[in-house]
Amino acid sequence: MKDDTWLVHGGRDPRRQQGMVNPPVYHASTVLFDTVAELEAAAADPLAGVYYGRYGTPVHFALEEAMARLEGGHGAVTTCSGLAAISVALMSVAAAGAHLLIADNVYGPTRKLSEGLLKRLGVTATYFDPCADADEVAALMRPETAAVFLEAPGSLTFEIPDVPAIAAAAHERGVPVMLDNTWATPLYFPAFERGVDISIHAATKYVVGHADAMLGLVTANETHYRRVRKTAIQLGYCAGPDDVYLGLRGLRTLRLRLERHAANAAALCDWLAARPEVERILYPPRPDDPHHALWKRDFLGASGLFGVVLHPCDKRSLAAMLDGLSLFGMGFSWGGYESLILPTDPAIHRTATRWSASGPTLRIHAGLEDVDDLIADLEAGFERLGG
Repeated sequence: MKDDTWLVHGGRDPRRQQGMVNPPVYHASTVLFDTVAELEAAAADPLAGVYYGRYGTPVHFALEEAMARLEGGHGAVTTCSGLAAISVALMSVAAAGAHLLIADNVYGPTRKLSEGLLKRLGVTATYFDPCADADEVAALMRPETAAVFLEAPGSLTFEIPDVPAIAAAAHERGVPVMLDNTWATPLYFPAFERGVDISIHAATKYVVGHADAMLGLVTANETHYRRVRKTAIQLGYCAGPDDVYLGLRGLRTLRLRLERHAANAAALCDWLAARPEVERILYPPRPDDPHHALWKRDFLGASGLFGVVLHPCDKRSLAAMLDGLSLFGMGFSWGGYESLILPTDPAIHRTATRWSASGPTLRIHAGLEDVDDLIADLEAGFERLGG
């Protein structure tokens, strides 16, 4: 079954739910067993089926089945947010005294988790240039290195690491590789084919797709799956059943939405690149992007998130541009149907590398609106910037 067909049919079986197309939502905490034997059998392996609401219900299992098959992993685990998914993945391999290698362009809360909770628990981290070659990353590995954590591309500055090469170098030393795959989704970056052991998604974004649910997903290979699931259970991370249902519903239209997001992003990038206010575009699918070769080699498509570096301007002018936008909202997310714009400062999230830009940086998510209307909104914004 091809991916587009699986998006429609995966994780559902109308014959088991009285002919209903979608699996029902189970609001459950307690699960009852008819006999002591059934209770003891469930307790012997609570990961094997329905045991207690926090361990998952049939709607959780439906989304996990659909995601694992789509991504090519052994199994998937739902969590209550993207950050929860990152936490589960890292804590499934890290223990006191462990060492992590983390790309310097990761999602800000990933770094805060590493420098906060994990550090207090005795886990250290080394950050490395996301553009480093595999030998440079391998040279940073120690006997106690528990994982290499990558993001492809980084969601603020959009560098793409050489995932297959870094994974090969890590596996030679027995080190697993984790990837935040939220930007590309399983459709556009086949993580396990590229050597990843644990793939992480802020499903809040493209999987849900409608800016109305918090959800995380972790897909793992056979070596790591049970440990990932046990870690999620021990941390008490349980995604709400309504949010899981919205994730499963969003999965059905993921391909169609991504195609429109990418088309709008490409058109906006072309228009912005010709603007005198713009210094450069940060979007690997563009042929002039320094990471385009890696994107073309390893990715199967693009999504709608990209960056823009402006020429120098003062803060009041930038605020005038952004405050008056009518179609682009300002908010700390992306992946929904709506367009978003956000001023960012990538330099504050760097320690191993230096982010250098002559002017302010914007992160833009191209939504599903008519692109001509989006361009008109930005054009009026640039008039305010110049005024």
